[in-house]
Amino acid sequence: MVKKWKAFLVLICLIWTTFGIGTFMLVGHQYIGNSYFDSENFYGESNDFFTDLGPIILNAPKASDLKSKLDATQEEIDEHRNYYGTLGEQIDSIKAQYEQRIQEAVNANATELQKKLQAEQDAKIKDITTNFEDDEHVRKKVLAAKEVLVDKYIKAVQEEAKNFNKVYHFWSYELKNTETGKIYRFGNVSESSVYKIEYTQQNPLRVDNISPKLEDIFYRTETHVNTDSLYELAEYTGTVTIPKKAITQSTNIMWDGYKQFQQNQYIFYFVWLTSIVTAIFAWMGRKDVLYVAKNLQKKETLTKFKIDMQLIALLITGFIYFIAFQIVYESIEYHYLYNYVRYIIEMAFKIMVFIVIGIAFFMQIIWLYARINTLERFEESLKSSYLWSLGDAITDLFLNRSIALHSIVMLAAAFFGGGSLVATMIGGGYGFPFLLLCMMVGIPALAIFLNRMGYLNRIMKDTKDMAEGRLNRDVKVKGKSPLARHAENLNHLREGVRISMHEQAKSERLKTELITNVSHDLRTPLTSIITYTDLLKKPNITEEERQQYIHILDKKSERLKVLIEDLFEVSKMASGNIELHRSRVDLTQLIQQAVGEHKEDLNQSRLDLRMTMPHEPIYAYVDGQKWWRLIDNLIVNVLKYALEGTRVYVTLKRTIDGDAEFTVKNVAKYEIGEEAEELFERFKRADASRHTEGSGLGLAIAQSIVDLHGARMNIEVDGDLFKVIVRIPAV
Repeated sequence: MVKKWKAFLVLICLIWTTFGIGTFMLVGHQYIGNSYFDSENFYGESNDFFTDLGPIILNAPKASDLKSKLDATQEEIDEHRNYYGTLGEQIDSIKAQYEQRIQEAVNANATELQKKLQAEQDAKIKDITTNFEDDEHVRKKVLAAKEVLVDKYIKAVQEEAKNFNKVYHFWSYELKNTETGKIYRFGNVSESSVYKIEYTQQNPLRVDNISPKLEDIFYRTETHVNTDSLYELAEYTGTVTIPKKAITQSTNIMWDGYKQFQQNQYIFYFVWLTSIVTAIFAWMGRKDVLYVAKNLQKKETLTKFKIDMQLIALLITGFIYFIAFQIVYESIEYHYLYNYVRYIIEMAFKIMVFIVIGIAFFMQIIWLYARINTLERFEESLKSSYLWSLGDAITDLFLNRSIALHSIVMLAAAFFGGGSLVATMIGGGYGFPFLLLCMMVGIPALAIFLNRMGYLNRIMKDTKDMAEGRLNRDVKVKGKSPLARHAENLNHLREGVRISMHEQAKSERLKTELITNVSHDLRTPLTSIITYTDLLKKPNITEEERQQYIHILDKKSERLKVLIEDLFEVSKMASGNIELHRSRVDLTQLIQQAVGEHKEDLNQSRLDLRMTMPHEPIYAYVDGQKWWRLIDNLIVNVLKYALEGTRVYVTLKRTIDGDAEFTVKNVAKYEIGEEAEELFERFKRADASRHTEGSGLGLAIAQSIVDLHGARMNIEVDGDLFKVIVRIPAV
């Protein structure tokens, strides 16, 4: 029991110590070793005095002096001249002002009034016209307007001067203008004073002639005066004081500030001295406080609180403690002593409340420290908190920010709508606005929620169908919500799966065809070689037959060699394991030479060659040998598959994009039943019956050469018209 009371007293000492430290940090620099005349309040009052003293009393300007400094710049003249628009616009405006009035005078036969109005109109038009013709005419108007502002300012200064000595009657001064020698006196500076300042030749009082608080007079109209040109500095020497008898007069407005400063100084000195004593007691009894706090923390009720709830309670208590600190501090600093007994009772009550709140605040700090004084205990408390679990949930929610935003908006709308409905029910006659708000927010939010939930169920059903292999129907896309974007993603996924399945089937078909074609194309010459080799082994064959068999073996061996070399070459090109030797090649000449080697073959095949070549060379950076092979393969393809008696078109041109475009067109002798792009596949032929000679790799090799050069090759089929287009950047 003794320890509890001791701990309680130690906490009170700790609270008072923190109050003393807090107030010392806030106002210690103002009260320690200073008087009222060193305070910020007096600084503000003295600054007001000197700000008015110069331009109102000491250096008050004359109207003639200010007017002599006035001038009108060309910019001001132009601004005044064009303020209401151009010359034509201003004349039209004047005529519009008088037109109706003159017409009314004419209708009323008021001849004199008509003449008067007409004369006024003509005079204004003449004045406006003169404005645009004569700068001096406008300049006089601008100066006249500025002089009016000067007169207003001088009148305002004179009014302020009448009240100056009444407002600042507790000040005394005796100051001499260093230039004119004129002396200004008020009060008696030789009397005993509480504040005194001397101005010397080395450190004079410098004052302006324009008052800052009256300066806006020069800017209140469309014509304004730049006061920078009016400023004139004057220097004064002498003395400014505040007599002691003036400060002790209770009717003096400075007396309240002076008296309150002294009282505050004594109170704060008492607070700071007692806080030093309480700090010693708090340090000596710190162990008793920790002992009691730990025993209280062991109570089952306190251990049930999560750390985040404890932190919230600590923050709330700390905020209340801060407010209580402010109240006690302000009660000291800004007090007004009209009743000492009442003041002491109020202060005692405020300090008592402050101490009770402080005890609760510091006890929570001690409990929190005891709870997380090791890293393991801190991690354990943190991971078991409500905020940690909420953070995990929010992290998952923000995996899709759009859904997170929609969720927040829907929750806010539901909360707002529900709150409006409750306010309607308890609002009586004033509930109609809340009912209207509920209908405008809550009902639309409910409709949107139900619509989204229905759409979500539809997406889930379509996703289930997709998972079961039914890919023939798209998921319906409604609007632009996150669910709609999810439906679009599912459709893309469905399309990707469908395309993947199609490509897989196509790949399997092409693989089967590749194996079949390779087997067929390699087996055919190999079978012939085996057959005729066996025939050569017979001893009874004639020499003529032997030579015939050897010729066939040579032909079939060459055929097998070409097949194997082409297969090897296309494999190397497809893997990129081939080196290009690029150079600047004239494509026009290369194509003419490559095609020219096949002119005799084309004539024998009864094909009519039509070449269209540019007159100037077209250059490209290519491997000349590989590009020759490309052209040769395309012409050989024509020889194999072009219909006899038709024309073959070979064209080279430069496109508007700066590419070299090489085109070969012919009419096919076989029906091209496959997709055009599949003709690039290895061993794929337009001759489905495979009656033509060749490896079936011609276009595949050509495509590989084009790919290695970073060029483009396309096949277009229109009925029996077969066209190959090759494009490569020209230089």
